[in-house]
Amino acid sequence: MRFLDTWTQLPPLDLARLLLPALCFGLVIGIPGRTAARVGSAGVALSLLLVPEMLPAPLLLGWVGLWGLVAWQVGIAPRCAGAPIVRRHGLVESGTIGLVLGLALLALLVAGIARQDMPAAEGRRASYGLLFLCLGLLHLMLRRHIVRSAIAWTALGLGSQVMERVARDALLPGAASLSWGVLIATAIAAALAIRLGRVRERVVASAWVGDAHDLHD
Repeated sequence: MRFLDTWTQLPPLDLARLLLPALCFGLVIGIPGRTAARVGSAGVALSLLLVPEMLPAPLLLGWVGLWGLVAWQVGIAPRCAGAPIVRRHGLVESGTIGLVLGLALLALLVAGIARQDMPAAEGRRASYGLLFLCLGLLHLMLRRHIVRSAIAWTALGLGSQVMERVARDALLPGAASLSWGVLIATAIAAALAIRLGRVRERVVASAWVGDAHDLHD
């Protein structure tokens, strides 16, 4: 397939460079805990500097800054007024469903891109945006911590921004204008998630989704 060739024919160093941000985000998804969330998000922020072809320089620096802020915030230890609530995990069920849905969605979207007659560079950018969209959805389903859901919203925003630039470049080749709307909306969504999680930590001593049901039970 021509689409797969655009990736497999890349030199190994270029392929590793392009995939490094996604691998850092995979660390956040695969390893629970505040430390992994901070290290993985910081890794995404730094490794985005290695993929300048994905976004114009001003936008790319904006996303690097946003990922850095999110990494700092998700690593802050909670200040709970009461004793922590013991959670009942549904990790196996939600994790399995999230993984299956995420992989299926990624496969369908990549198959759709593969059918388009796009230049190699644009095809890689489009699939890169879809990869971060799917990883963000997967994080939302696997990790139920409200504060750390800011990481997922940031990934969804980054994927949307890359897709938006691909569409803009296809419709308006050579256009110099930059669209900051996606970045601003993502920053607001991440800030709201962090704020909501912090408030919930102070009120019920836990920022985990599902503890409200535990309290009700």
